Amino acid sequence: MKKRLFAIGDIHGCFDSFRELVEKKIQLQKSDKLILLGDYIDRGDKSKEVIDFILELLENGYDIIPLIGNHEAMLLDANGNEKTVSKWIQNGGDETLKSFGISSPKDIDSKYIKFFKDMRYYYAFEAYLFVHAGFNDNVLNPFTDFYSMLWNCKESYTNPLLAHKTIIHGHNPISVSKCENSVLSKFDVINIDTGCVYSDKEGFGRLTGYDCYNERILFA
Repeated sequence: MKKRLFAIGDIHGCFDSFRELVEKKIQLQKSDKLILLGDYIDRGDKSKEVIDFILELLENGYDIIPLIGNHEAMLLDANGNEKTVSKWIQNGGDETLKSFGISSPKDIDSKYIKFFKDMRYYYAFEAYLFVHAGFNDNVLNPFTDFYSMLWNCKESYTNPLLAHKTIIHGHNPISVSKCENSVLSKFDVINIDTGCVYSDKEGFGRLTGYDCYNERILFA
């Protein structure tokens, strides 16, 4: 069976959409590879369910590569440094605490903290680069700037190490139509964060998966 390759954009606690995308739209098989682009938590109301579902899939032998997003990085900062808790809370961390049924990031079970700490910043596979946000185009080796991978998006790159690659990322919510256009236009940089958690905003509110080999997007 030919392996299929998928990526899913920012989930932000939208567990129902995530499950529908994986089980019904993608119909994930153990022979497939699925890269998750980070920001599983915060803002939406089912962050714990999202993480538990990812862990369950991994335990059941699915080939899943979870990348770290800036929201997981903020949670890790808050877990280790009291001074950064308010920044995380202001960015939707309160919903994550509620989802876990706790009042402080220090109370998050160590298995989840380990899971976040073990995540990669980017993943290179065949002609693709997967990352939460983007890369620093202005340094010799863009794979050494972890801050940019979490926070900085670009629509095009000139660095030789990034040339001739299709870069799939999230982080910066765009409309469904803009996402569709980037795929139809065969852009080298494709943003698949369609603001799943912003269902009240016109043109947003979908969770997007990208079927890399067939160059098509799937929505939930």
